[in-house]
Amino acid sequence: MVTRSLMTGAVVLALAGQLVPVRLGGRPLTVDRLPEVVYAAHRGGALEVPENSMAGLSAALRRGTVQVLDFDTRMLRDGTLVVMHDGNLDRTTDRRGAVRDLTRSDWRRVRVRPGSSLPGRWGPERPPTVDEVLDRLGRQSVLMVEAKDPRSLPALARLIRRRGLVHSVFVNTNRPDVARRAHRMGLMAQLWRSARQLRHDEPGRWRGFVSLLDVDHGARDADLRRATASGIPLVWAHTVNTPRDRDRALRLGCNGIITDAPALLAATPPRIR
Repeated sequence: MVTRSLMTGAVVLALAGQLVPVRLGGRPLTVDRLPEVVYAAHRGGALEVPENSMAGLSAALRRGTVQVLDFDTRMLRDGTLVVMHDGNLDRTTDRRGAVRDLTRSDWRRVRVRPGSSLPGRWGPERPPTVDEVLDRLGRQSVLMVEAKDPRSLPALARLIRRRGLVHSVFVNTNRPDVARRAHRMGLMAQLWRSARQLRHDEPGRWRGFVSLLDVDHGARDADLRRATASGIPLVWAHTVNTPRDRDRALRLGCNGIITDAPALLAATPPRIR
């Protein structure tokens, strides 16, 4: 069976029950082609799919409810960049121990352990490397890649540049100095800030090097308004999992929503002017 994604124009083949995206050529989806209000699947949509898994990220894209896929990266002992949020394996996989102690060969033996509360049926799978996600999904979706290990930035930049995805990948961090480094490398820098940090932040100071400001939806109204008036072109709210919180963020001027529950939000249109 062959289906076509309305959002990306990508063809998807159903082979042995697994959907495999097939590239059709042409230029990748870039930030300038995103809609006025953007939806991003946080870790693939962690309330609906196994977080940071290839199956989960692919499913989020295939469902057509988001335009951006978010995932986290960490560096292994041998320099391999892998997709993982936590610094250890305990919570989301069948192994225990620190991610940084593994090699690429060790990584092939790790299996994602899907949470029992997730809707649908998900089997164990090997967690992907960053280059695998870029190759599989990088031309079909804009990506948000959080560099959990700032020392991995040069390697991450090489992977992005090599595939011609500089205008399709945001490199995310909580540290302004790391965001500035990413910008100087020619990457699109994303800076996330907590509600507590936003109380004292002056976001206008970052507009020269931050392409996307990622703000905590639980911040005070005044702090969110200051962020959306900062001059930074994209201000997206995280992690928004209810229609009410989504509508508030949009009403205060955010132009993007980062969510663990994209299907839920897609089923409930915004109630704002």
